[in-house]
Amino acid sequence: MTGRGVVRIVFIAAFAAALTACASAPPHPQYPDIHFTSEPPIGLAVSSVSLREDYVPSTAAPHVEHRFPVTPMHALENWAHDKLSPSGGPDRAVLDITDASVVEVALPRTAGITGLFTTDQSERYDMTVQATLNIVDPTGIVVRTATVRAARSQSVSEDVSPDQRDQTWYDMTKDITAAFDRQMESEIRNHFTGFVTN
Repeated sequence: MTGRGVVRIVFIAAFAAALTACASAPPHPQYPDIHFTSEPPIGLAVSSVSLREDYVPSTAAPHVEHRFPVTPMHALENWAHDKLSPSGGPDRAVLDITDASVVEVALPRTAGITGLFTTDQSERYDMTVQATLNIVDPTGIVVRTATVRAARSQSVSEDVSPDQRDQTWYDMTKDITAAFDRQMESEIRNHFTGFVTN
């Protein structure tokens, strides 16, 4: 067999192996958007509901919120759209998102020989969400206000796969925004007297 024939066979074999590897790789998980539509929205006697985002997500370390399958900021935006329903009135509602951050913290590893046989928790993720809901009258005066803050932390092991890390991040976002939802609805129903219509 000529040298050119050998090169052709090697190339075909390598190409076939690459195709097989691509075909056998599991698909990257797809995560559904996080919504809050399992219960009817809260009716508010206002003309409109708007969003302010005083928190600007960072892409600089140690921040990692931009890498989440569903970011905390996006989940809070969905909360406002899903849970607050204007039913008419002269005033307006404004949800101001003041925090939607996630910070990665490196954890200490086991040193020496013991470290070779130990699977450590390698990173911790500290997530915080905070938002303030204001009812503002036509003159710009805030007549009702409620602020809710929620925090969660979760560590992962040093042998975590990228898909497992994404799943951890997704679960954190679902958990913290569910807590935010419960707390903010309680605040609204307890303190927004005269503005809750359902």
